[in-house]
Amino acid sequence: MKRVGVIGGGQLAWMIGKAAKKLAIEIIVQTPNARDPAVSVASDTVFASVADADATANLAKTCDLITFENEFINLEQLSKLSQRGVCFRPKLDSLKPLLDKYNQRRFLCDLGLPVPKFVAFDVNMDAGEDLICRHLGLPLVIKARRHGYDGQGTHIVENLKDLKAKLLFYKQNSTTTSLLLEQFISFESELGVIATRSATGEIAIHPVVETQQEAQVCRRAIAPADIPSHTVEEIKNIASTILNKLEVVGTFGIEFFLSAESGLLVNEIAPRTHNCGHFSIDACQTSQFEQHLRAICDFPLGNTTMTSPGAIMVNLLGTENSESDSREKCQQIEQIPQAHLHWYGKTESRPGRKLGHVTVLLNTQSRDDALNVAHQIESIWYS
Repeated sequence: MKRVGVIGGGQLAWMIGKAAKKLAIEIIVQTPNARDPAVSVASDTVFASVADADATANLAKTCDLITFENEFINLEQLSKLSQRGVCFRPKLDSLKPLLDKYNQRRFLCDLGLPVPKFVAFDVNMDAGEDLICRHLGLPLVIKARRHGYDGQGTHIVENLKDLKAKLLFYKQNSTTTSLLLEQFISFESELGVIATRSATGEIAIHPVVETQQEAQVCRRAIAPADIPSHTVEEIKNIASTILNKLEVVGTFGIEFFLSAESGLLVNEIAPRTHNCGHFSIDACQTSQFEQHLRAICDFPLGNTTMTSPGAIMVNLLGTENSESDSREKCQQIEQIPQAHLHWYGKTESRPGRKLGHVTVLLNTQSRDDALNVAHQIESIWYS
């Protein structure tokens, strides 16, 4: 039986663990808290920060290989373990160009792939905000180069005054001084795709989805996206180019903007399973989590075809700081035809925190039908 170590114990690791049971794989999780979701599905647990390389050394003693739920890792320290023979999948060299958002953009540019205009900025250096605004235009986007997720570390500023105020805030209140500033894209839609590459170079790509964000947090994913076939092929080609260049073994999520003015632009690469692929658990023959395990364990990749004409995935986000019971709302949502609820078992709610998600299988590919179901779910959840 394969034993896979997972650095991180949140909902992504929890869903990896559930997929592992189908494949008769044991997972061992490195995570700091006994109440983290993946602890409930793990065969064993190393309780430690995800950045604790000494703990990862202990994790390595219990498993055949190690994979990642998130990118909040100490790459330099893990490299020492890799040199001692610890197997990481994806390999650390695949992650190295991606963990810093500015370096990731440079990597994409070096591949000749289309991205929004961007600059690196250090709040401790001479500002030059006027020059930045002339180069990038307004509004523009500020992103932390490391450790940003679910909208954290991302800000949209509308004018020069807002930009100066936000940069001053970073200078006075944050340990993060190195930022990525980028052009704001007025997009027609945001798109996402899950792509997996095996050790032999085989690539499998899930259907492209339309994602909808609010306050920089994903609220919904519509599968498949209502876009032209040539755009789907362009996305698949870009995904394949990225995975092959990095020699990835495992599953990545890739986000795009589709703009009337600029066409298709690559927004970000997530070097792991991703929220835009959650629909695949219920709507595809092989989920992104099973596919990731298949790739890293050298099993044949699975079929990514959808099992229904369409699907809508809705994230269930916290609205307040509480430990309230959402059981009644969950029960109402489960009554929706073809609804599949996934509750992560988090005991603490806070605004914007992902507490679960629901996927509803649809008998059509109608975007309007998908949004009507999403609004039905949200009217229950946010009532």
